[in-house]
Amino acid sequence: MISVGGVIGTGLFLGSATALKNAGPVGMLLAYIFIGSICFCVMVSVGEMISFLPIAGGHIRLAERFVDPAFSFALGWSFWYGWVVSPYQTAELSAAATLIDFWHPGVSNAVWITMCLVIAISINMLGVGVYGESEFIFCSIKVITIVGLIILGIVLDLGGGPNHERLGFKYWRNPGPFVQYEGIEGNLGRVIGWSAAVTQAAFSYVGTEVVAIAAAEAKNPRRNLPRAVRRVYARILVFYIGSVFVIGLLVPSTEPLLDLDSGNASASPFVIAINRAGIKGLPSVINVAFLTSAWSAASGDLYIASRGLYGLAAAGNAPKIFLRTTRSGFPIASVIFSAAFSLLSYMATSASSGEVFTWFSSMTATCGLWGWCAIGIIYVRYYAGIRAQKIDRRSLPYSSRLQPFASWWAIFACGITMLFSGYEVFLRGQWSTATFVTNYLPIILFPVLYVLAKIVTRIPLVPVHEMDFVSGSRVDDELQEPRSQTWLISFWTWLM
Repeated sequence: MISVGGVIGTGLFLGSATALKNAGPVGMLLAYIFIGSICFCVMVSVGEMISFLPIAGGHIRLAERFVDPAFSFALGWSFWYGWVVSPYQTAELSAAATLIDFWHPGVSNAVWITMCLVIAISINMLGVGVYGESEFIFCSIKVITIVGLIILGIVLDLGGGPNHERLGFKYWRNPGPFVQYEGIEGNLGRVIGWSAAVTQAAFSYVGTEVVAIAAAEAKNPRRNLPRAVRRVYARILVFYIGSVFVIGLLVPSTEPLLDLDSGNASASPFVIAINRAGIKGLPSVINVAFLTSAWSAASGDLYIASRGLYGLAAAGNAPKIFLRTTRSGFPIASVIFSAAFSLLSYMATSASSGEVFTWFSSMTATCGLWGWCAIGIIYVRYYAGIRAQKIDRRSLPYSSRLQPFASWWAIFACGITMLFSGYEVFLRGQWSTATFVTNYLPIILFPVLYVLAKIVTRIPLVPVHEMDFVSGSRVDDELQEPRSQTWLISFWTWLM
């Protein structure tokens, strides 16, 4: 359920509006396919390592084992920053305010942000049991919603809506498959629009790798984690590629309501498409489902951020006060401190909630891309150690024939994406301080942290012959799952 929850969120439901506006239907589709290829390579990389070594802290601890402590320090703080300061929490809460504006556009965003903030923090403060149950319900709603929307979108495109208008590939021809970003002529305008869509797509995908953080607490990770990794490509194809393909058929890139920065964004492209088809009542139902997705993501982000901060403190990379827990083991100090940064979402009270969502999604995407790039680097070192110590990868719980090329693709593609994420600000007359800061400030953070930690620790890279492939490679007894009683339960088990 963590892997499913990481795949589906407001990045798809709401952020796809920005991608369509900037790149057009084909540009958006290519952007999501490009980032999807990186996501898949990251998952097969982290999946092989973490199913073999399901240690607490996931890939952050593996960085210390296969690279050096300074790299683990930089990755750990960048990871926490990506989930808190930039953060998913505030992006999701801003998104929630944008979604609720669909019903009550005249009410202050502070009201909706406060309501959503109370829900997200309450879920976490009530303990991991309540969090787990609520995530199961929310993730189930996400899966049902997105599958239903894809089917509905195909029906509407073929003329099955109340207006019986057959759209086909109408909007691919007019206004066209690509968009000239901000009126910039020629291939340059189309490439910059595609690059902007790539950044938004990265925000949508980033988070699938957090299943590694839960590896140490999972039942039989040597069996269950490979299963999650093997299925991630199906989720990418169905949920993301399928969704943006359908959106591009139903909504023209010139639709004014796609502009989240305008302050009057109606809702998700899905809701816009349903309204254009003339279906009454359903947009509100769909928006409720999207709203639960924002709540789910905000509470999940707080959970991950607080546990990440606790892990940093346990490793000696954060103040010891964040190790303070209740009698039941609940990391109260880490949760309260991480939750405090959600107050950044109140920026949406002085600016458009859609605009704030765009700012935070750009920052989060850059932090996430750095995390993906780091996973690729960790895997390259891990792969070198495996070969040096003559360990047969075919004997591991999970391995991919695409390695090590998949990890190298993740490193290269993430680097290129980060460098060009805000390229338009360097063109004459296109400067935007907000775009520059939100796209490029997080890029500087990781190397600065690494260099500072390297100066302090002065510990060299871990030699490949001294890498530890033994401690943490626990072997669980094979757990027998109960047989499903109905075809519906069998299908649901397979889907999850």
